[in-house]
Amino acid sequence: MSKANITPQQRKLDIDLWIIGLTTFAVFALYSVFSDQFMSFVKNDNIPVLLRLTVIAALQFGVAGLGISAVCLIRRESFFNFGLKKDNFFISILGTLGCFVPLIVYVFASGQFDGYMPFSSIILTDKLMESGIFLKIVGMLIVIAVWGFFEGFNYVVVSEKISQRYPSKHKLLDWGAVVCAVVCILVHPINISFLGLMEILVTLFAIYGMLIVKKVTGNAWGCIFAFLFVWNAI
Repeated sequence: MSKANITPQQRKLDIDLWIIGLTTFAVFALYSVFSDQFMSFVKNDNIPVLLRLTVIAALQFGVAGLGISAVCLIRRESFFNFGLKKDNFFISILGTLGCFVPLIVYVFASGQFDGYMPFSSIILTDKLMESGIFLKIVGMLIVIAVWGFFEGFNYVVVSEKISQRYPSKHKLLDWGAVVCAVVCILVHPINISFLGLMEILVTLFAIYGMLIVKKVTGNAWGCIFAFLFVWNAI
């Protein structure tokens, strides 16, 4: 489709995707430039753990959350428009869990499983658990919001924006889900080995599958559930 034939709605979607993409890239670039100073700050036990957590949470939100929040604010779109509803709630969760089964099996089979705990993979979680009850509650609310809700919901919004801009005629083929699954692989460390290849395949299946489940059910809670209780917990 030539630029002359692009509809006003498609132009809006292009702008939305540019806002999300540039915001994410800017945060990644900021981290790349100051990664040493950033990690030194986060690992400094002389600094209050809540302050350190807030900084790392701000960075994570900048990568997965800030862009979609800005777009929704500009477009006056409610998060509820992207599948945060009661209809098909349990079907969405069960379908998403099914998509994550190969990834869970891989974690066990590869010997990477060392216990189940939501957000155990998040830096500073262990330090947070050693804090007083007030800091623990406030800190965990931040963790749940950033690494649970926004990390999962970011995939939902980005996928839907891409799918609206580049629709597919096939129900199980979704370009938004394809892009999100590939990006998920690219932003995480890649191990060039047999096990590394298996991890890539099961991760692609999990992310693509959960977004297809969201598309079919119209419910986004499955994606959020996956990041609350699976992705960041094993």
